[in-house]
Amino acid sequence: MSLRPVRLAAVLALASWHLVGAAAPVDDATAVAMARPHELIVAGDLTPAQRDAILEPIANLYGFWNNGSPELLKKALSPEFFDHALPPGRPQGPAGPAAASKGFLAAVPDLVVTVQQQVVAVDRVVSQVRLTGHFSGKLGDVQGKGQAIDFTAIDILRVREGKVTDNWHLEDNLGFMQQAGLLSH
Repeated sequence: MSLRPVRLAAVLALASWHLVGAAAPVDDATAVAMARPHELIVAGDLTPAQRDAILEPIANLYGFWNNGSPELLKKALSPEFFDHALPPGRPQGPAGPAAASKGFLAAVPDLVVTVQQQVVAVDRVVSQVRLTGHFSGKLGDVQGKGQAIDFTAIDILRVREGKVTDNWHLEDNLGFMQQAGLLSH
């Protein structure tokens, strides 16, 4: 495997917070609707009101990745948001996802997150997401050539007082970088 002329840390910093917006910006309501899960599994005996209270900031977070809206990001994340899988070079707190979204949208402007399934339990939500689009922008110094992108990620999110406070995440960065032509197969 060889890395083309872009630093691995920079690629990981941009690629690892993965959920990004559509090329043609959509309004916030549409962005949130796009992020509703295909399958929802609720563990335990949460009432519908409790379930909805936990899922609202999650929907706002994934809506943010679908349109880059600072308003949705503010609705989603606690000011004390902590990324437990913070890649090198990314700031901690809400500034991290904001920077990642901006950089990733520049590289893959039509990337859309599809939430395949979510599991809700107490104050946690586990999401399986699929990301598709085309590497037609720039990532670091590398110009995309329209390569198709299709990779997955898993998030474990904690919600407290109506905001996402913590994220543990794992993305298929290797698959993304190979599809984008940043690493050889």
